[in-house]
Amino acid sequence: MTVMAFTFYMFAITTLLGGLMTVLSRNPVHSVLWLILAFLSSAGLFVVLGAEFVAMLLIIVYVGAVAVLFLFVVMMLDVDFAVLKAEMSKYLPIGLLIGIVILMQLAVAFGVWEFSNEVETRLAAPADIGENTALIGLLLYDRYILLFQLAGLILLVAMVGAIVLTLRHRVDIKRQNVLAQMHRDPAKAMELKDVKPGQGL
Repeated sequence: MTVMAFTFYMFAITTLLGGLMTVLSRNPVHSVLWLILAFLSSAGLFVVLGAEFVAMLLIIVYVGAVAVLFLFVVMMLDVDFAVLKAEMSKYLPIGLLIGIVILMQLAVAFGVWEFSNEVETRLAAPADIGENTALIGLLLYDRYILLFQLAGLILLVAMVGAIVLTLRHRVDIKRQNVLAQMHRDPAKAMELKDVKPGQGL
């Protein structure tokens, strides 16, 4: 067994183990930690496949932001997970049915899987087309620049819409009036009191 094959199997086994323990762990904190292990192992698989840019994105975005956010939310919120698990047990048959359907779809997909012609020749001598990061940058900012900008605009509109939909004006809260503060009269903003020694205000 070569080093690359051993590395692939090691990362694949730890990815499967992390995903399985994420679902089966009773402690939510342990589930998040197993999820982080699954993300790191998936990043290792991408590195083995030569997609180092996707691997770094997986570590930065999912491990560095999403998983840590999950961990902080789980640890800081006082949630009764026993009640949540009791509620989830009611939907267990539907979840099992969906899982069986997904496994059947995967079995059908793998059953008709065929390798293309001369795949072994291409794998033995891959074409030298440059680094993945440079190629992704050329594709995003050259050929698909319009779609990339439109995707960013859609995300911006979605963010603004979420802020507008969740914004609630409450009358019982004293809010800051910036214009009133800027246009106030300095002579009326402060009053000097001559306090004699030994007297209070």
